[in-house]
Amino acid sequence: MEWLFDPTIWVGLLTLVLLEIVLGIDNLIFIAILADKLPPHQRDKARLIGLSLAMAMRLGLLTIMSWLVTLTTPLFSLGSFSFSGRDLILLVGGLFLLFKATVELHERLEGVVHTQSQSKVYASFAAVVAQIVVLDAVFSLDAVITAVGMVDHLGVMMAAVIISIGVMIVASKPLTRFVNAHPTVVVLCLSFLLMIGLSLVAEGLGFHIPKGYLYAAIGFSILIETLNQFARRNFLKNEARLPFRERTADSVLRLLGNRKRTEPAADADSEQAKQEEVFAVEERNMVSGVLTLADRSIRSIMTPRSDMSWVNLEHAPGDILQQLHATPHNQLPVCRGEIDNVIGIGRTKDLIGSLILRQDIDTSDAGPLKKPIILPETAGVLRAMDTLKRARGQLVLVSDEYGTVQGLLTPVDILEAIAGEFPDEDEQLAIRPQGPGLWEVDGAADLHLLEQVLETDALVTDTTDYTSLAGFLLARFETLPAAGEALELDGLRFEILAVEDRRIVKVAIRRIEPITEAPHL
Repeated sequence: MEWLFDPTIWVGLLTLVLLEIVLGIDNLIFIAILADKLPPHQRDKARLIGLSLAMAMRLGLLTIMSWLVTLTTPLFSLGSFSFSGRDLILLVGGLFLLFKATVELHERLEGVVHTQSQSKVYASFAAVVAQIVVLDAVFSLDAVITAVGMVDHLGVMMAAVIISIGVMIVASKPLTRFVNAHPTVVVLCLSFLLMIGLSLVAEGLGFHIPKGYLYAAIGFSILIETLNQFARRNFLKNEARLPFRERTADSVLRLLGNRKRTEPAADADSEQAKQEEVFAVEERNMVSGVLTLADRSIRSIMTPRSDMSWVNLEHAPGDILQQLHATPHNQLPVCRGEIDNVIGIGRTKDLIGSLILRQDIDTSDAGPLKKPIILPETAGVLRAMDTLKRARGQLVLVSDEYGTVQGLLTPVDILEAIAGEFPDEDEQLAIRPQGPGLWEVDGAADLHLLEQVLETDALVTDTTDYTSLAGFLLARFETLPAAGEALELDGLRFEILAVEDRRIVKVAIRRIEPITEAPHL
């Protein structure tokens, strides 16, 4: 009994119990699949019988194998190698473990999984138990040979088998969930099988490998895997702090092949590059626009106050009529004196008709004007979309907390936030390509759209309250810049082209090509 006080015995026992549990997971899964073919009230009984048969079969095989490896009398020789019954058992067992581990690793790496039959027809209890017995015989071989290769004492082998089966009986469901949730643990244990199989083959050929070497390698690998699991858990914990919407959006965009220019490009011949070609840049931008729409403010998608067209009732009827003939808009705010004094919203054709018939615009309840729909700028985009749906085609005015009109919102503004600009007849594109890596951009250009065009993520942050390129540059310069001033950011050069009425009107953006060093001769 002195072997009970040998620390290497206990290390071998613990390691062998761990391997036996992991090696028994496949057996456990197949037993569960077969048991599910039975009526619900017989399933737990079938699982218990299956695992008990597995334990009995493994103990019997261990007894036989332990006796066979004592046959050390040489049976035949090949050159300088002589083979006994023990050598043949170790050789065959080692080759079996190498084959078994290689096949299992291949299935794991290729993503082959065992699927459960969806059949609702229940099988007979005797048939299921018979199938479990056959499966036990197959799945017990690798566990038994592993035990023989790991330790030298039959008592330790049997104790490891009994403990592992007992653990699987008590905690079969949590064990299955753990192994399914940590596939690297299974791959690690299959790698141990390769090492043990190689050790058995070497033993069969007469090269003895001390068991301490195996224990040291296995222990070091388990330590590294434990650290890896802690690192993975901490990574998932930190990732979970991000909003679920943001994580989902990032995952979808990665699947679509979204890639910033700051990230290293994939090889053109790689499978990833081929997959990215399936989705055009415009498609990725539209999906990105949809996924980020709810996080945007109304100010970032509305037509700003400075770009609004409106009718001033204090102007002469002829001037108003000329303005209405020239406008491409079918609806206009009608105000008196200033834009904040909104009287109503009128359709252009109705306003023209009122001016022709009455020589003025009828502001009474019977007139062509509709009551303005006003939305606070603090409302979300989803709220704005709901308001537009109920507006029945009428535009919506956006005001701040002081009642000052900040802009207007139409369904076209929502569409532009998703699919890009749709300029009217009196407008031009806010972002105008001037050549490869060169753009002329209006100061009022939307930052989200500009990010997509420039393929960068350095313009929009969660902590900023500006929505235009002009606001971004003012925050960077911290003063109103003069024409000709420039700054560089994220491989881009922003140069001020024009400043009018204390506003940045036009900006030139150029991509800075990285400087490559000449090769040394």
